[in-house]
Amino acid sequence: MDRRKFLKLVSTGTVVCSVQGIFTLTGCGGSNVIRKKVQADPEWFMNGTPKYMVSDSHFHYVDFLQDTEGLNALLRNMNGNGVEHIMMSGMPLIKKWNKDDPVPPKYYLDNNSRTYWYSATDYYVAETVETIPEAERYRFHPYICAFNPTDKYGVEHVKRMITQYGDLWEGIGEIFGHRDDLTNLTYGERARANHVALDPVYELAARKDLPVCLHNNCTSRNKLDNPVYVYEVEDALKKHPETRITWAHAGLSRYLDVDQDKYTEMLGKMLSQYSNLWIDLSWIVYEDFITDGRHMYEVKSCWLELINSFPDKFMIGSDAVGNFKNYAFNIRKYYTLLDNLPKDTAKKVARDNYLSTLPERVRKKLAERERV
Repeated sequence: MDRRKFLKLVSTGTVVCSVQGIFTLTGCGGSNVIRKKVQADPEWFMNGTPKYMVSDSHFHYVDFLQDTEGLNALLRNMNGNGVEHIMMSGMPLIKKWNKDDPVPPKYYLDNNSRTYWYSATDYYVAETVETIPEAERYRFHPYICAFNPTDKYGVEHVKRMITQYGDLWEGIGEIFGHRDDLTNLTYGERARANHVALDPVYELAARKDLPVCLHNNCTSRNKLDNPVYVYEVEDALKKHPETRITWAHAGLSRYLDVDQDKYTEMLGKMLSQYSNLWIDLSWIVYEDFITDGRHMYEVKSCWLELINSFPDKFMIGSDAVGNFKNYAFNIRKYYTLLDNLPKDTAKKVARDNYLSTLPERVRKKLAERERV
């Protein structure tokens, strides 16, 4: 391999360079062949009426510019893809357009301009939810997210939102901890799951019976052989046993092609140890790591074994960010998982597990609605 080709592979994350040498980690029935980028057009599961009723457990109503296609477009996509319930979160960060950038960025990775914490997103979500017709309102589950998780005053924002909007809120998150390039682009101190500023947030979540959605990468892109950030999540779980925490994307991310056999074994140990831990399988980690990444999106055996061992702990989500053009794919792609689970487990993963994390007051209302 010539130097130019090697540097190209390193820059895309296909090959990881470390002090131990050059290696790729796949495991769990994986292959060392470089995968082609997944295309969001597999017609074999995109066509037809929805096969499953779904709870979208990970969703952002707005993008990194705080833009959105709007509520009507969202409802059309939900109804067209069997999404009965949805976690309704804003975006806690906004992308800056620097004076020296001639082209306005549309995504946080478009250039090197920074991102910063943006509290107005919660107000936008709350005001939007209050416009939803009563007949549809039960399907939307709003979360507070717009605070700096490294600021010990951050919990005050959460309290203000609860004071102003009361029981409208049904969760907290997505809280951003370690997150690839976004960590390096964000102004200020590095966020992490066990930051002291998050302790009062976790405590408030427990008191108010609110679930927490937490993004914290399991490791650095150059430490794939030894996940170095897992202890941060474990610290939060240990210190706050009454707080229900959903670990977003199973702790994986764009560049974290860790050994899936070892990783699922580690997740199994964590799920056995921490009753307050749930896992969502949203975002590109499903295509890139949990499945074989080919046209059939076959789920790796170690993931099937893990999910079947903990059928009450996994959930799915679109991780859409304000734009819904790929929403159908990002919901229906999970059919390749759900079709390979026992019927009762598939129903839990598709819909019920997410609902089980919501506040008791919400679950009671939903149960009453189903009895009618």
